Amino acid sequence: MADPVADIVERAKSLEPEDRVRLVELLLDSLHDGPIAEVEAAWEQEIRRRVEAFERGEVETFSAEDVFAEARRIAP
Repeated sequence: MADPVADIVERAKSLEPEDRVRLVELLLDSLHDGPIAEVEAAWEQEIRRRVEAFERGEVETFSAEDVFAEARRIAP
C-alpha cells in the first residue's frame, strides 16, 4: 500500500527551496485552525481589554522592585 505522506515528501523535494519553505509554513498554519486559533483570538481580545483598562488608569500597578520583593518573601 502506498504511503501518501512519503509520496508528498518526495514530490515536495523537487520544489525550489523557497517553495518548500512556503509549503511548510502553510502546513504549520493549517495546524492552527480550529480550537488553537480560537484560543489565540480570545487571548488577543483579553490582551486588548487589559491594555485599554491600563491606559484608562483602571488597573492597580506595582513596581518590579515590589513584585520581586514579594516573590522572594513567598519563595525564599
